[in-house]
Formats: sequence, C-alpha cells, structure tokens
Amino acid sequence: MKKVAVLFHDGFEVLEALSVVDVMTRANVTCTMVGMDKLEVESSHHIKVVMDCLCDENIETYDALVIPGGLPGATNLRDDKRVIDLVQKFNNANKIVAAICAGPIVLEKAGVIKDKKVTCFPGFEKELTSAIYQDTLVYQDGNIITGRGPAASLAFSYCILEALGIDSSNIQEGMQYNFLKENI
Repeated sequence: MKKVAVLFHDGFEVLEALSVVDVMTRANVTCTMVGMDKLEVESSHHIKVVMDCLCDENIETYDALVIPGGLPGATNLRDDKRVIDLVQKFNNANKIVAAICAGPIVLEKAGVIKDKKVTCFPGFEKELTSAIYQDTLVYQDGNIITGRGPAASLAFSYCILEALGIDSSNIQEGMQYNFLKENI
C-alpha cells in the first residue's frame, strides 16, 4: 500500500492540507498527518487539527511528501531543518515531493527545484529564483508536483494520486470533480 506524509506546522492552509488527506484516504492510500512539533496544530484561520503522529516516525519510508501552504505555516516548514532534510532525502530517492501555494518556498530552500517548472501562489514566484515559474493550476516536473493555491487543492491531490500510479478517475467522479470542471 502506498503511503503519503503531509507535514504540518502552525499556520497551515486547511483546504490545501486536508484535501490531500481526504483524496488519499478515499483511494485507500495511507495518509499520515505529521506534526512537526506538536499533535494539535492550528491553521492559518485558527482551525485546530489533531495529527496522527509527530515527526519522529520513520517518514523516509513513505512514497510521497506533501508541503501545504498557508502562512505562517509554509515559512515555519521552510525554516525547519528537519523538513529541509526530508525534502532532500525524498528528492534524492526520486520520491514524490509535492508543495502547494506558498509551500514551494520549502522546495526552493531545499535546493530541489533548480531548473524545474513549478507553480505557486501568485507573488511567491519571486522567491523561487532557481525554478521556472508556470502560471497554471498544477504542474508536475518529474517527481516534483506543485499547486497554485487553495482552489487548486483537488487538482493537486489528484495529480499526487496519479503520480503514485493510482487512477483518480473514480475518485474524481465520486467527488463531482468532473461536474465542477465542466461547469466553471
């Protein structure tokens, strides 16, 4: 069974983080919410979420690592050496590293997006000096997946699922995503 770790620090964006958890769970993928410092983490909009574990679990055995956006969550993750080390280890092992919204600033600091095509929340591309910014909802360049922001959360989650080798079409249909795409 595939395993995905979503990393949390205070100030994360709820929709970006929990959409991944929801979609992975619907696809029977083990998705672990990892608190970097504590088991109860507060979002950027003051919603408290209880984590599955702290960062001391062996996350390196997972298949994908997800960095949600939100402020100051993304900067808290960027400034955490353990997160940078995990991102580098996953990237070096060619495992999926996914970041959304402001989250790609973590990938920039980890040095894993040099000359990679990425997207992010508008304005943060100025901080992604080694990458090639793409003005799109979601972008995958090799093992790196990036998303633009909260509205991209489902597309971002489905992209991760597909990168894990799991067809997301039934999940998309069950969540009415196809209807959404056809009617916006």
